[in-house]
Amino acid sequence: MDLITLDFETFYDKETSLRKMTTEEYIRDPNFEVIGVGIKVNNQETEWASGTHEQLKSYLHTFDWAKSMVLAHNTMFDGAILNWHYNIYPRVYTDTLCISRALHGVETSSSLKALAERYQIGVKGDEVLNTLGKKRKDFSEEELSRFGDYCINDVDLTYKLFSIMVKGFPKDELKLIDRTLRMFIEPILDLDLNLLEQHLMETRSRKDTLLTNAGVDKADLMSNPKFAELLEGLGVKPPMKISPTTGKETFAFAKSDEGFKALEEHENEKVQLLVAARLGNKSTLEETRTQRFIDISKRGLLPVPVRYYAAHTGRWGGDDKINLQNLPSRGRDGKKLKRSIIAPEGCSLIDCDSSQIEARVLAWLAEQDDLTQSFNAGEDVYKKMASRIYGVPEEDVDRNQRFVGKTTILGAGYGMGAVKFQAQLQTFGFDMELDEARRVISIYREANWKINQLWRDAQNMLTGLSNRDNIQFGLDGVLKVVDGAVLLPSGLKLRYDDLQFTQTDKGVEFDYKTRRGRTRIYGGKVIENVCQAIARCIIGEQMLQIAKKYRVVLTVHDSIVCCVKDDVLEEAQEYIEKCMRWTPHWADGLPINCESGTGKSYGDCE
Repeated sequence: MDLITLDFETFYDKETSLRKMTTEEYIRDPNFEVIGVGIKVNNQETEWASGTHEQLKSYLHTFDWAKSMVLAHNTMFDGAILNWHYNIYPRVYTDTLCISRALHGVETSSSLKALAERYQIGVKGDEVLNTLGKKRKDFSEEELSRFGDYCINDVDLTYKLFSIMVKGFPKDELKLIDRTLRMFIEPILDLDLNLLEQHLMETRSRKDTLLTNAGVDKADLMSNPKFAELLEGLGVKPPMKISPTTGKETFAFAKSDEGFKALEEHENEKVQLLVAARLGNKSTLEETRTQRFIDISKRGLLPVPVRYYAAHTGRWGGDDKINLQNLPSRGRDGKKLKRSIIAPEGCSLIDCDSSQIEARVLAWLAEQDDLTQSFNAGEDVYKKMASRIYGVPEEDVDRNQRFVGKTTILGAGYGMGAVKFQAQLQTFGFDMELDEARRVISIYREANWKINQLWRDAQNMLTGLSNRDNIQFGLDGVLKVVDGAVLLPSGLKLRYDDLQFTQTDKGVEFDYKTRRGRTRIYGGKVIENVCQAIARCIIGEQMLQIAKKYRVVLTVHDSIVCCVKDDVLEEAQEYIEKCMRWTPHWADGLPINCESGTGKSYGDCE
């Protein structure tokens, strides 16, 4: 298999650019034009080709793409051009940008310029800055030659980076990069335009109604001080928080602020309306995302933008401004964006979700054998927890009690205290006194003392990590601390760069360097990171098993979505569930389970 490294140089101006447009929008824009392309086959000399669309298409089709691996820096961009404009389907895709995020973490720059400096392999040029607003016909021969030299240099830098970074890089992770890129580059899902346009009208109408019912104008809703006055006028004290920017107290009016979210369930209906109107007018995410879906549907199929190794723990994330990782799923209206994503004619979607995988990994990693065995036996661990909390037989646990048991199992496993636990319950509209929250947390910790011990082991591990000691913690043979990072089963590392500690009245506190500054880290948080990272390792291996037979079109958190032919739907669902219950060799004894649904649309799979 040949390695073909490539880089497309394209027209851009102040409006038609990736600064103003998404990747999908830019490449499909009528104003889009390829100025030229640099191509390197294996380690041969890099070529620069420039010409009309037809000339470049003829040139590109001289290569044997079906037997080649395509490499670029940001292959989502270059691969999409290759596929959408030239109808070329390589055998494999790979990407130095993706590899860099996995190797160096998401808290450092993975730009071609930064990586070239990091590895001291050359200097990225800046000739592209001189091409603003220039179509190919506007270039002189000398300018086109300079642009070609710039492109050749980028290709050579990308090839050198790959040659360095791929050494020792896990082969399965290279396969996952290919599968992830293929979701975007080779789209097969469609969008229901009629449903989207209807949803957009309903969303706008609902927003206007909320504003009218609240009895205030938009300016009052947009102003934090005026909004605070409106709350106070209803006898509500505005929630406050400490601003991470100024360090001073400020209003907690962000939709993610716990105090503000609690007001959505306030006993006074007028307060609920006011908060609903504020959310409906200040945050237009639903409206703008629906409009973006509509625009995409008019241009073609839906390229699924999923970012490989987007999170600190290695999990996939959203990309290209339509984050499919957090589409609303509650209520009939909430599912409309999901329902707008549809399978091609003659096909259906299968959405298979790994059940409670983080809680299962935590119990297994801590060797909390009674909890692990309950998971393995298919018992209702939420009812069992509720039975302990309320002192009633499992068969007598009611719905609310089970909800508390569920929230405890899923929330308290990473060292959550009573105050935060109480606030978490309030976000779901469940009120609990602080003393009762303390009692519940105490019962959880007494019942799961090995999980407590795992937090303490992780706290001690941070000391070894800061000293760059090579140590092990957790279940034997699963995790190791090597060269200042936690080595995961995938062969990649969970990093806490520039880990430092401070002696305080409460003991030793640790923090590490991120793009946002210093971030505090402690034993419980390490275990949360580790469990999410292990879950991601498992999902990755399962995805590769599934991809041997069926097309993976999306992954969201701990689920995998596939598109299959209708005539094999039943056997495909059975195979996919089998794969999602499969346990990697390094996770012996981990009780993995899943549930799946099928439908013609993504939303119908639930």
